[in-house]
Amino acid sequence: MTQVDSKPERILITGNNGYIGSVMGPWFKRAGFDVVGLDSNLFQQCSLVPDKDNIPTIEKDLREVTPRDLDGFDAIVHLAALSNDPIGNLREDWTRDINHTGSVRLARCAKQAGVKRFVFSSSCIMYGMSEVAEANEDAPLAPQTEYARSKVTAEAALSELADDSFSPVFCRNGTVYGLSPRMRFDTVLNNLMGMAVSAGRVQVFSDGTPWRPVVHVQDVARSFQTILEAPRADIHDQAFNMGADHLNHQIADLARIVTETVPGCTLEMVPQPGADQRTYKAGFGKFKRTFPAFQFLWTPRDGARELYEAFTRIGLTAADFKDKRFTRLHWLRHLIDSGQVDGQLRWAAMAA
Repeated sequence: MTQVDSKPERILITGNNGYIGSVMGPWFKRAGFDVVGLDSNLFQQCSLVPDKDNIPTIEKDLREVTPRDLDGFDAIVHLAALSNDPIGNLREDWTRDINHTGSVRLARCAKQAGVKRFVFSSSCIMYGMSEVAEANEDAPLAPQTEYARSKVTAEAALSELADDSFSPVFCRNGTVYGLSPRMRFDTVLNNLMGMAVSAGRVQVFSDGTPWRPVVHVQDVARSFQTILEAPRADIHDQAFNMGADHLNHQIADLARIVTETVPGCTLEMVPQPGADQRTYKAGFGKFKRTFPAFQFLWTPRDGARELYEAFTRIGLTAADFKDKRFTRLHWLRHLIDSGQVDGQLRWAAMAA
């Protein structure tokens, strides 16, 4: 077996103190990897439940990384990004700077440092308002937002770096949900469950028909591990939709699952002009064919029960649900308004 094909042992996870990273880091550690994180810690204060494990972390802005920071790593799992459409719509230059330029810069530094594998956390959102029955990896890309565009352009630029010594792979996640230490209430199922537990009702502002491919955060960690451990020939310079066909759900279906999980919860369908009507069903046949033994273990109903039990245990209130710490856009605005970060989303003390 060649060196490139050997199982990576020392892993750097960027964004390890974010929503996905604070689940994935401990998961990889328990799986036997030597895990180090890299995070600017913008969201370190956004904790809802305790961390499961402490991952040694390089506290550094993604945009300031040097090849020396990356010496000795076998692989990089690149999660760090501005993570949703509202942030991208607020300041498009932030999203381009971090999600595209920062990602490409990181990959170039990794290649210079001799890192063999680069796992890029991408998104099915790049399919946009897909007109195909199920958008697979060959479907036309129709990004509707700056966030989605940043994933498209980053994938293309990273692919240009692929060669015999550097192997990028693009993991296009569906809409992620599930309990995390660094919780988010601005993803659909988390939002519906937080609303249901804290207010006793669920409000859906679209007509409920849009489709979303949803995936539990623990299944994201497991599937990324599978990508890390796969033979290079199976994944080199390829994109994979990360999920399963049975996990495509309409918003109304998710809302009904939530109301059936939370006792006494009511459902209100209140379509509003301007509500998010993006819709896409992702096709996951390629991942299934490539990794036939892998099973996505979580369903939305399982995830709803997990969240209900966790929120009930901690006594989630309406104030908790609306807390700025758990909506990424509101938290970034707070950091800026309070002078903690500057206009480029760098910590003010570091900038000074």
